[in-house]
Amino acid sequence: MPDYALIKEELAGIDVEDHPALVKQKSRDFYWYSPILKEQLDHVTADLVVSPKSEEEVIRTLKVAFAHGVPVTPRGGGTGNYGQAMPLSGGIVLNLINMNRVREIHPGRVICEPGIIIAELDRQTKAHSGQEVRFHPSTAQTASIGGFIAGGSGGVGSITWGGLRDLGNILRLRVVTMEAEPRVLDLSTWDLQKVSHAYGTNGIITEVEMPLAPAYDWVDVIVGYDDFMDAVRFADALTHKNGILLKEVAPIAAPIPFDYFTRHKPWLKEGQSVVVLMVAPHSMAPFLAYTEQMKGDIRFRSDTVESMKGIPHAYELGWNHTTLRALKLDSNITYLQVQYPGPDHVAKVEKMTRMFADEVIGHLEFIKFDGRIQCSGLPLVRYTTKERLEEIIRLHEENGCPIFNPHRYTLEEGGMKQTDQVQLAFKKETDPKGLLNPGKMIAWDNPDFDFKSGRNYLFPGLQALGQD
Repeated sequence: MPDYALIKEELAGIDVEDHPALVKQKSRDFYWYSPILKEQLDHVTADLVVSPKSEEEVIRTLKVAFAHGVPVTPRGGGTGNYGQAMPLSGGIVLNLINMNRVREIHPGRVICEPGIIIAELDRQTKAHSGQEVRFHPSTAQTASIGGFIAGGSGGVGSITWGGLRDLGNILRLRVVTMEAEPRVLDLSTWDLQKVSHAYGTNGIITEVEMPLAPAYDWVDVIVGYDDFMDAVRFADALTHKNGILLKEVAPIAAPIPFDYFTRHKPWLKEGQSVVVLMVAPHSMAPFLAYTEQMKGDIRFRSDTVESMKGIPHAYELGWNHTTLRALKLDSNITYLQVQYPGPDHVAKVEKMTRMFADEVIGHLEFIKFDGRIQCSGLPLVRYTTKERLEEIIRLHEENGCPIFNPHRYTLEEGGMKQTDQVQLAFKKETDPKGLLNPGKMIAWDNPDFDFKSGRNYLFPGLQALGQD
């Protein structure tokens, strides 16, 4: 057992917290979106929370942890959904939220520390030069930029800019290794794939350089359709109109909007599906003309309401905020993450919609993937049993709709279904003892794991506690 009293002494001058309730609080993310993860991870907690304010303090912390053989799990805003920031082996949660300075803003790019909240980063870049981050998660008000890079994949704005792993959507990362003498590495271009969406398993991000786009006072719009597939066809056609600038396009099936979008309820119609949109102000006239042609029912416009006070942003109705709003009112709801590969993505959506009816309720996000418009899904699922959930997943995959499984906490099971050799090789180089966020990379813990076996991977630390 590590000597945490000694570790605290060796970390003197750095903010360290060991109060059990506070440590447990910082050992949590939104894992409870999944009833399966809730059962598996409910007991997980760290031993210490260390909150560095500089790269030098990160290096000192990693050096001490390495010497004592203590695991380190990095954390940003704690808004992830898959237990990415949960310390499966205890040890130290490295809370990076105090590293929140913007260092430089230039035309088309910003250099900042990883802990800055994305909405605050946007506020500063907008005030400085009328720019904003290209895309962000629906949790922009609470998510950090470093956490988004380490745990996210895309979001609001991906309809124009694609995803985080697209070349050019991250410019540079500064990363500290987990060794006896930690090294500081500057990564760019192809090397960024070693640490983006790696859950902090192979290096701690201490500086971020991101591209920026022109900032607009985006107009939130909700368009209603009596039939969900009409909403989907409108969204698909709209996203192919090159001259209309959009930031968010999310068809959402009834009864979700009327039942769960409580602050927007005065504008919504019971039984109607909607498309939630963010439209650039200069694109509103052509957008309205096209919506009229497509017989869309405009239910809400943020540029015509008296006040937006108390009304959520459009992006806080989409992505996983849709799930969150449903969960607040119905604890039997969970969700899936589905890919509908093009070019027949609309036909695939229709087939799945018919197959599951009200058991799997449609929610799509239109995105650009490899330069082509398609949609991914975050449908709500009326949860009954683990077995039925697995069957729903299987039926999607058998019908050509891959699932990025949000009921798993490992990198590989969540999406790739195979080892990422680049990330594994980098981990061997940067974390030789396997102390960074252990349990999240199957390829490190169990190289012989058979991804086709149908079995869940269970990290040995959880297995020992009977969490299977």
